Amino acid sequence: MNIFEILFWLGIFTIFYSYIGYGILLFAIVKIKRIFNPAPPISDHDFEPEVSFIVPSYNEAGIIEDKIRNCLSFDYPTEKLNVIFITDGSNDGTPEIASRYKGVTVLHEAKRGGKSAAENRSMKFVNTPIVIFSDANTILPANAIREIVKHYADPAVGAVSGEKRILKKEKDSASGAGEGIYWKYESFLKRLDSELLTIVGAAGELFSFRKELFSDLEEDTILDDFMVSMRIASQGYRVIYEPKAYAMETASESVTEELKRKIRISAGAWQSMVRLSHVLNPLKHFTLTFQYISHRVLRWTLAPLFLLILIPLNFLLIDKSPFYEIILAGQLFFYAMALLGWYLENKQIRIKALFVPYYFFIMNYAVYLGLFRYLKGKQSAVWEKAKRAN
Repeated sequence: MNIFEILFWLGIFTIFYSYIGYGILLFAIVKIKRIFNPAPPISDHDFEPEVSFIVPSYNEAGIIEDKIRNCLSFDYPTEKLNVIFITDGSNDGTPEIASRYKGVTVLHEAKRGGKSAAENRSMKFVNTPIVIFSDANTILPANAIREIVKHYADPAVGAVSGEKRILKKEKDSASGAGEGIYWKYESFLKRLDSELLTIVGAAGELFSFRKELFSDLEEDTILDDFMVSMRIASQGYRVIYEPKAYAMETASESVTEELKRKIRISAGAWQSMVRLSHVLNPLKHFTLTFQYISHRVLRWTLAPLFLLILIPLNFLLIDKSPFYEIILAGQLFFYAMALLGWYLENKQIRIKALFVPYYFFIMNYAVYLGLFRYLKGKQSAVWEKAKRAN
C-alpha cells in the first residue's frame, strides 16, 4: 500500500467518522452507559431560582414586540424573572419600542460593539444566579425557563442549552431543507453528547449558565455561545442539552444568506479552536476532548481537507482496482447531485432530496472561505446577520 492509498483510506475513514461514524459510536457508548450507570430522572420542576433572561437585539423593530410578548408569557414567577433587552447600536426604534413595555429593562448604547461586547456589558447588570440568553428572532414555549432551570438543582451542571428548531414551510428552499435536516441530526448528536457527559457547543438561540462561571469574552469573539459553553465545560462542569426548551426560527432566506452565516461560523470555529487549544489535551479532559475532536474539530479541519483531495487521490488509484472506479463514480454522482440541486434552487424548483448534497457542499465550501477570512482578520464580531425567511 503506497502513500496515496494510505491517504485515500484515511480520508474515507475521517469523512465517514466525522459525519456518521461518531454518531454510531456515541449511540453505542450511551446505550452501554444506560445499562451500567442509568441516569436518575429529573423530577425537581419546583426548583425556581432567580433568572435573568437577556435578549441581545440589533435593529429588530419589525419583530421586537413579538419577542417581548413571548418573554412576558413565560410560565415562571414574575418576581423571580428579570427580562433584559440590550439594544446597543440600534437606530431603527428598537430601544424605544422595547421601553414601552412594563416588566422589561432596556440597556442601550448608541455605539455598536458587537454581540460579545453587548453580552459583557449586560452581565454587569445581572445579580441572579442563572442567566439565559436568547436571540431576538426566536419564539420559545411558555415552559422553556422551567425546563432549563430544573437542571441547575444539580451542582455539577454549569450550563444548559435549549434546542434550535427550524420552522418548516410547505415548500422549503435548499437552505430551509438543508438547515432543517442538519439541525435534526445535530439535535440527535447533542442529546447523546449530553447524556455521555456534556455537549460541545451550545445553541445561541437559547443558552443559559451559572453567572459565577461567566468571564468576560474577548470583544472580537465571533462564536460567543460556543466559547462560553466550552470554557464552562473545560472547568469540569457539565453542559446539558434540554430539547423541551426549544427556540423556533425560520431558515435563512436563501442559500446566499445561509452561506454568509456559515462563513462567519467557520471563521469563528478557527478562532475558537486556537483559543481552546487546552481542551485538546486528553490527559486533562479525556471525555471532553474525545467529544470535542469527534463532533467539532474534525468537521472544521480534516474532513473538509479530505473532501477536497479525495477525488484527485481517487484518480491516482483508479488503475489499481475496479473498486476505486466504483468509489470515484459515487463521488462524481454526489457532486453532480449537488450541482443539480444548485441549478434547481436557482430555477425555484423544489426537490428536497437534491438539496441535501447541495447544502453539504455549501457547508464544507464555507469552511475554506471562513479559514481565509480568519487568517486575513476580516471577520468582525460586528456583522450583518443573515436574512431569515418570513
